[in-house]
Amino acid sequence: MEFWQSFEAPEPAPEAFFAFYPAPLPDGRVLPLPIRDFGDFAVAGLIANQASFPVVRALAGWMTAAARPLGAEVVVGLPSLGQVFAPLVAEALGHPNWVAPGWSRKRWYEERLSVPVHSITSPIERRLWLDPRIVHRLEGRRVLLVDDVVSTGASALAGLALLQAVGVTPVGLLVAMAQGHRWQQAWPEAIPVRAAFATPILRRAGTGWLPEAGTAPHNLCPSLDHAA
Repeated sequence: MEFWQSFEAPEPAPEAFFAFYPAPLPDGRVLPLPIRDFGDFAVAGLIANQASFPVVRALAGWMTAAARPLGAEVVVGLPSLGQVFAPLVAEALGHPNWVAPGWSRKRWYEERLSVPVHSITSPIERRLWLDPRIVHRLEGRRVLLVDDVVSTGASALAGLALLQAVGVTPVGLLVAMAQGHRWQQAWPEAIPVRAAFATPILRRAGTGWLPEAGTAPHNLCPSLDHAA
């Protein structure tokens, strides 16, 4: 199976999942995602920059619908994979541009506009940088933070810290996929999180995997709740 390339019709749930997990989507179809084994648990993996254009466009459309009530005036896309969706969401919301922090430091960047970050997929610490020449796009505006996946929350919290360095608190965090519930322990309750779809933490079941009850926060996916 080639992952992230197409949506499929749902099938009856098997006794256990092995190579992939069929993530439910707002229109009733599923997106088969590879299962990533972390030892005592597993997750369904989404690699946005390897997805097909139709899949990315559809996910961006659901993300936009989920974000519209937040009334964002500017979108900040987290690198690297959040920047697959951020420009599409910003354009769909009617914005003329978007803001792209990066991993590399340009000569004119300032230390104060950077924060350390690591994630479940990239455990080595890196720094997230914001170009001081575009800070004015954020000041005094309703900012939406966009990423591909929220899992442990480490990347999203780094994005939050970077925005706070310029005196901005985002109106929300928008992701394509909410992965499990671990991020909820650290993310501020006052800042809403919205997602196109959600997947659970998976636990071992013999030689396969089964979803752990209550670990896919579907309340973050308004369109998915409506479809259900």
